[in-house]
Formats: sequence, structure tokens, C-alpha cells
Amino acid sequence: MNTIATPAELVRTSVTFWTLMAETQAVMAYRMMGMAGLWAVTGSENRLMVDEKAPAFAEAMMAGSRAMMSGQRPDQIALAAMTPLQRQTGRNNRRLARRGPNFLKP
Repeated sequence: MNTIATPAELVRTSVTFWTLMAETQAVMAYRMMGMAGLWAVTGSENRLMVDEKAPAFAEAMMAGSRAMMSGQRPDQIALAAMTPLQRQTGRNNRRLARRGPNFLKP
């Protein structure tokens, strides 16, 4: 078993959690505005939002399981499980934010 987590390691896990939550909310807002016609999204966005879930959560589950089976601390396990999800939400957030509002497009 690893040593006790330092405050800096706990802060890193906490920041990762809150970043994941904020990016998730932003992506949901962009997609909802896209469904309402207020945000410029592609026609495949609805399919993409469903298709990306299973692989992302499977990757997160595998990463968390590997961390747990290797005897890592709970904060390290949580961080390992959140990292693949945060990578996906970060990509989605950047991609959708660049598209911009629909009502400003000519």
C-alpha cells in the first residue's frame, strides 16, 4: 500500500473532479443550445453524444480498476478513473466552444 496522500495530491484530485464537472456542464449546455438551434452544432452531434459514452466510461472503469488492483490509494484510483472522462469532456468542450452561437452566423 502506498503512503498517505499529501495535501497537494488531494488538491490535484479535487481540481480534476471540479474541472470534469464544469466541462461536463459546459458541454451539456452547448448541446442543449444546439438542439434548440441557438448553438452551431453538426447534424451528427446527437449521435456523437450517445456513441461516445460507452467507450469513455469503459476506459474510465478499466483505468480505475487497474489502479485499484495495483494497490493505489483511493485518491489515485479516483484520479485514474476521472482522467479518461476529463480528456473526453475537454475535447468536446473545446470543439463545441469554437463553433459559436448559431444566431451570429450569416
